[in-house]
Amino acid sequence: MATIGLKNLVYSKLTKDDEIGAAYSEVKKIAPAINARISPKTEISNLYADDGAVETVTSLGEIEVELEISDLPIDIQADLQGHTVNAGVIIKKSTDTAPYVAIGFKSEKANGSYRYKWLYKGKFSLFEEEFKTKEDKVEFQTPKLKATFVKRLFDDAWEATADEDAVDFNPLTATNWFTSVFE
Repeated sequence: MATIGLKNLVYSKLTKDDEIGAAYSEVKKIAPAINARISPKTEISNLYADDGAVETVTSLGEIEVELEISDLPIDIQADLQGHTVNAGVIIKKSTDTAPYVAIGFKSEKANGSYRYKWLYKGKFSLFEEEFKTKEDKVEFQTPKLKATFVKRLFDDAWEATADEDAVDFNPLTATNWFTSVFE
């Protein structure tokens, strides 16, 4: 079913990802979302024998994510990119390292129910900024964020998706979706 909305964009820092398990910090709101694009990169290889394809294998590469949001407060920007904030001023250094994070959101579907998403492990690249003078017609300049997500070491998971209108959907899943990263 087609989606017609996007809201509740949140993130959580990945604090552990090894063969024993994955763990995340508290969930925090990023900003009101305008749009989101998730683009998994896949490689398809075919084995040919007897003059035709006899096997095909698909492998997952990185997952590119693009977000457009209404604003990007400096404390959230610093948290997503590993910068520091001192007395309301963000300090960016070339040695700063972005942490791995999970991002979550929900999208209204055409039938009024919601689709929920969590992407489990990604890093944001430095943000592009654009500024423009006011003219007779105001044109908003909104932050556009890019991140690259990968599968977790713990279980190879990279995304969780839930639909409220699925036959066996548990309403508690929706209630708890933004309190912690879905596991």
